[in-house]
Amino acid sequence: MIRLSKPNISEEAIQEIIKVIRSGYLVQGRYVNDFEESICNYLNIKNAVVVSSGTAALHLALMVLSIKDGDEVIVPAFTFPATANVVELVGAKPVFVDINLTDYCIDITKIEDKINPRTKAIIPVHEFGQAAKMDDIINIAEKYNLKVIEDAACALGAEFNGRKVGTFGEMGCFSFHPRKAITTGEGGVIVTNNDEVSSKLRMLRNHGISNIDGKTDFIVAGLNYRMTDFQAALGFYQMKTLENEITHRVKMAQEYGKQLSNIKWIKTPEIFKDRRMVYQTYHILIDGYIRRNSLIQYLKKHDIEANIGAHALNCTKYYREKHNLIYDDNPNALISYKRGLALPMGSHISLNDIREISKYILKWGVDYEN
Repeated sequence: MIRLSKPNISEEAIQEIIKVIRSGYLVQGRYVNDFEESICNYLNIKNAVVVSSGTAALHLALMVLSIKDGDEVIVPAFTFPATANVVELVGAKPVFVDINLTDYCIDITKIEDKINPRTKAIIPVHEFGQAAKMDDIINIAEKYNLKVIEDAACALGAEFNGRKVGTFGEMGCFSFHPRKAITTGEGGVIVTNNDEVSSKLRMLRNHGISNIDGKTDFIVAGLNYRMTDFQAALGFYQMKTLENEITHRVKMAQEYGKQLSNIKWIKTPEIFKDRRMVYQTYHILIDGYIRRNSLIQYLKKHDIEANIGAHALNCTKYYREKHNLIYDDNPNALISYKRGLALPMGSHISLNDIREISKYILKWGVDYEN
């Protein structure tokens, strides 16, 4: 089976994890500090706070900004539900904005129409590892005095105008789920240049504990969103090879483009001169969602794993019913949800694999049309 994704974990990392486990010091030890420092150095940012998941990162970011009941937060309509779920969890309302079909990120021309006095923040998502248009988003946020939390779950290493995503807003949140370029099994990180925000995040991830002059106290109602030290060791050693991973993914994406770009019923990802795409997912659009679902089953029969890309949140049962939404509220999100297809991507994929996958896709198309 050519898997959709597969973590690339070195023997060096595995041996270090064994050492951590045998030491008995499993939570927030040396490797948590080392991992955070390596992330800061890579992103050229002052603070990194590792946590138990990308969702936890987004949740803590909203808590630090005191987003609460009655507030509204702008979220792209096409993404993984976690981006909106955390808004619901703090009592606020996610307001969905449609996306572009060029980059699958939030359509900046539609943001201002959704802003009102209750709007407190924007959460742009760097979907599939493609940078959103952060210059325009920051300009809108400054115009209306809104905070920006970047959901960069899929985009460690992605860039907009030469600057790494996650470093534009008040905070940037990344995920280390197994489908990401580096993984800690489950895990995430919040990055920020604001020292006060960083201090609050550290308290909130660890039950609200503060330690000042050797005196420990609980000064806020916090959570247990800590990362274990063996998870951090896993992430730390993968950071050393992250650029190699991204280079390989770009090379594989180029081969996909070469093989698939002439198939008339497929739309391949667009390339932008001002952005660096890291291809957490290689996402294509198929003409017609019935064809897409049929293709997924066909590829599975030939030991090739493929899946949908992300979700149109206004179409999910929870958001549709709670907020009285309809399927056509965000037409591009609906198109991407019904016709999007994620193909295998990662260091486990070779050029020959790409050619094999493309061969079966082309054959299926010919058979389907006949």
